[in-house]
Order: sequence, then structure tokens, then C-alpha cells
Amino acid sequence: MATENAAPIVNATLLEEGTLLRLELNQPKGNILTLEMMQALSKELDAQSNNAHLRAVILRGAGKHFSFGASVEEHRKEQAPSMLAGFHAMIRKVAGYPVPVIALVEGSCLGGAFELVLACHMVFASPTASFGCPEIKLGVFPPVLAAIGAQRLGGPLTERMILTGSTIDAATAEKSGMVSAVLSGENPEEELIEWYQKNLRSLSAFAIRQNTRVARIGSGMISALQEPLDKIERQYVDDLPASHDGNEGIQSFIERRKPSWKDS
Repeated sequence: MATENAAPIVNATLLEEGTLLRLELNQPKGNILTLEMMQALSKELDAQSNNAHLRAVILRGAGKHFSFGASVEEHRKEQAPSMLAGFHAMIRKVAGYPVPVIALVEGSCLGGAFELVLACHMVFASPTASFGCPEIKLGVFPPVLAAIGAQRLGGPLTERMILTGSTIDAATAEKSGMVSAVLSGENPEEELIEWYQKNLRSLSAFAIRQNTRVARIGSGMISALQEPLDKIERQYVDDLPASHDGNEGIQSFIERRKPSWKDS
């Protein structure tokens, strides 16, 4: 638990005269998405959701990396159901947010963090950014990538990433359509704010909200994160905690050793 005087695990700052919200995951170097951080992120989003002048949200990580992903310790069978429920609630909140949530990705963006970025409305990346879900290497699988990956990345690339746990670089992510642009890397946030000023700042916040909503309804994103994600989450909760390999992969990672698979 965070102490009273500790720095917030999510920094929230209003920019551009209150029209742009910056949310920064603030637990470098890995910015691990613990359940506590997920709840903090959700709280900050809720705090500004009714801001009539808000036009966009920038989501980034403090330090050199966006995030190494969700807490592996919280994937243990005792905690996995509550962790997944909290994580998927946050994903749905981001995906259905009334204004665009724009991810700014530098360095590694892995596992649950990659799934969080997939739920964002737009993604901008530095040249050093890399994306991936290595869950299969831990004997488990990535529910959100399975639910919406085909929409955001295309089916073949999504299946390759799920089945191999491989990563892709910023250029590949841009080619897939998931990344809107690869920034120069010198001052990516400044570049993104300039993009915001050019493309969104002068628009009606009311119109942005209307268009954000219909775009997400029409794309099928909201639907994919309802019943399909529920089914995938049930498979995770029902099958993986009861398996040897699902537990062995998590435990071996925590103990920093090679897993001993039994294929069951």
C-alpha cells in the first residue's frame, strides 16, 4: 500500500487550459500494472469524465518504459480472479471513455500494458517502442489481446503474437495500423501535444464526445469487450488455476528459473 507521503502511482495533470488530461503511470522503471495502479488510473479517469471541456487524454509511463505489464505475482491462482476482474473493468472504462484516450508509448509495452494500449483510441510511439504479450511463455494467455487484437492489429499478426509471445517494434505496429505515427523520439510528448493542438484543440468538445462514441460502437470494440471477453475470462479462471503449467509458468518466473512443463 502507498504511504500517505508517497508520490502518487498515477500522476494526473490538466494541460491546454483544462482541455487535455495527462495520466502518467508513475512506478518506474517497470510501471507495473498492479491492481492498486489499475484502480488509481480508473479513479483519475472518473474524475474528469464529466469535464465538458475535455477533448483528449494522454496516457504514458514515467521513465524510459511505458510498462512491463500486469503484476506477475497477482497472476497467482489465489489472486487471478480479482486481478482479472479489476483489469477488465479498467480496460472497458478506457475503451468506452467519452473522449479519445491517446497512448504515448516509449520503450517496452508488454503484457497487460500492451492490452491497455490496444483499448486506447489512438497510439503514438517513439522509435524505441516495442509491443508484445509474452503470456504463452508463462503458461497462460492474454484475454484482451484475444478479444480485440484482430480489430486493432489484424488477425494474422494477432494470432502470431498470441501463439509465440513475440514482440513487434514501432515500425511494425505502425504498419499494422495500430500506431498512428512514430514520433522522432527527441521530445515525444511535445510532439504529441503539437499534434493535439493541430487536430483536436480547436474542435467542439461536444462533437468529439459524439464522434468518439459512435466510432467505438461502429467498430465493434465495445461489443468485443462484453460477452466475448467474458467468455475468455471464464476460460482463464476455470482452466488455468487448475492446471500444472498455468501455475508453473507464473511460479518459475517469480523464482527466476526455467519452467518445468508437464503439458497439462
